[in-house]
Amino acid sequence: MHLEFRHLRTIRAIHQAGGVARAADLLNITQSALSHQLKGLEDQCGVELFVRRTKPLKLSAAGMKLLKLADDILPRIDALEDEFRAMIAGKSGRLHIAIECHACFEWLFPVLELFRHAWPDVDVDIRPGLAFGALPALAREEVDLVISSDPETIDGIVFHPLFDYEPRFVASGSHPLAGRSHIEAEDFRDQTLITYPVDRARLDVFTGLLTPAKVEPRAIRQVELTAVILMLVASGRGVSVLPDWVLREVRSSSDYVTLPLTQSGMTKRLYAATRDEDALKPYMAHVLRLARTEPVKLQRA
Repeated sequence: MHLEFRHLRTIRAIHQAGGVARAADLLNITQSALSHQLKGLEDQCGVELFVRRTKPLKLSAAGMKLLKLADDILPRIDALEDEFRAMIAGKSGRLHIAIECHACFEWLFPVLELFRHAWPDVDVDIRPGLAFGALPALAREEVDLVISSDPETIDGIVFHPLFDYEPRFVASGSHPLAGRSHIEAEDFRDQTLITYPVDRARLDVFTGLLTPAKVEPRAIRQVELTAVILMLVASGRGVSVLPDWVLREVRSSSDYVTLPLTQSGMTKRLYAATRDEDALKPYMAHVLRLARTEPVKLQRA
């Protein structure tokens, strides 16, 4: 038996309408065409699907089985068609994110909070554990957006500039270096440096300052949470280097001092990487726009 969706819609329409003529109007086809289709379906099934001696027209036992199948399948097909239409219109989709920048959670969550109100039908998720394999995961379509400060040349991947930021030295307000105008690489030799638990290649203080100067801190302590890093710094347990958006809440506190790295300061740029074909999707364009503007508000706060 070769059963098609139109057959299921025919069975449901005749059952709802109680007759072939009204069902034909519901399906927007001629009564003759609907009768022909119904006869062909009954020939395939080998049984009558309607009891024709009744008014309104009633389903036979075999017809009821097809109606049950129609009631199960057709709503799922209709929902899938609606989902595809929304995807074509750019109203729904998937936004799974991987972050190479550990401190980016500080501004990403406010961005996503604004995004979800505008795009409630987009599936948003942050994929943990991909910090060192984020770009390959993007190429494999396991994630859809990667936050990174290290753009690369990869076929099919485009890096969108988001915003510039300043990595700044932060120490206790009573630290011996607190009176300095800026911090140089050599100042770290006798310090305990508190960092996020990521590879040095992902830390601005190493890539932009210490590694080029061949300077090694006295000790390195890795801490997962920004709040704990700041607590340890305020307690005099070490110093740290954090992006300016992280330090907005401590700049005016006497418990801390924040200083530029080197006399001229250090500036880095953050990027969002996407696949080429995703870059122009309306919801992707919107989240990129938010990621360019909202973090700047935190920097100025």
